[in-house]
Amino acid sequence: MTDAIAAEPRRPAGAIARLLQRKLALLGLFLILVVVLGAVFAPFIAPFAPDDQHFDGLTIEGAPLAPNETYILGTDLLGRDLFSRILFGARTSLIIGVVANGMALIIGTLVGITAGYFRGWIGSVLMRFTDLMMAFPALLLAICLAAIFHPSLWIVAIVIALVNWVQTARVIFTQTSTLAERDFIAAERTLGAGTARILFRHILPHLVPTIIVWGTLGISTTVLLEATLSFLGVGVQPPTPSWGNIIFENQTYFQSAPWLVFLPGAAIILLALAFNLVGDALRDVLDPMQRGRD
Repeated sequence: MTDAIAAEPRRPAGAIARLLQRKLALLGLFLILVVVLGAVFAPFIAPFAPDDQHFDGLTIEGAPLAPNETYILGTDLLGRDLFSRILFGARTSLIIGVVANGMALIIGTLVGITAGYFRGWIGSVLMRFTDLMMAFPALLLAICLAAIFHPSLWIVAIVIALVNWVQTARVIFTQTSTLAERDFIAAERTLGAGTARILFRHILPHLVPTIIVWGTLGISTTVLLEATLSFLGVGVQPPTPSWGNIIFENQTYFQSAPWLVFLPGAAIILLALAFNLVGDALRDVLDPMQRGRD
């Protein structure tokens, strides 16, 4: 009976409704919506271009100007409007977050599902390589890869994807190994179903909830890693605004103008928190063990 039910992938009917009943999930969705709208409409919302220098935004001593009526979040050390740079920096974080995490999900899913289904020497080689990748600290490996290639927005996205796929591969491998032993998969083999049909028609649909959850949670990790790389100088390079390089550029004024560091740092934390809240809620909503509790 269990295998008969498992033959049909879980279809989270009412999952959106259950998700919207969770207050923390709504808070996360609201924060994500605010950031997305700010990034998309940055050219219309931002009062200035992110690279425009306003020398009236500097005090006589040459220090950045505090928030005022003209510059609502003040200016940085080069006289650039901080509010405008944070808005355009949201674009960088979202693009890298979505692109890098999407590539990591694809790589991790392909490696995990292949290793879990075929097992044998193929699975052993793939998973030993995965273990090898997990042995290296992700940040250190990302710094090394970013230093080898000329850092740019797309290079940073590729570098992050290359160090972030291993966790997804591990989870997908475990679930695929379990599914491959089920009776409905054995029945498909007996009926002459090809490998591609079994993998993409019968196994992959069962993995969709896991992929969705890991994809949502992974964006927060990607955003934090991108900000860290940019802060260390091996991420997105100026003049392209990034929350990480905004903090890096203004760290000298941490004591005299703390808002230059605190505000982009708060944006990073809020966006990461938002995706974590939504990811946790999705995990509970899509987990069949939780359905009886909702």
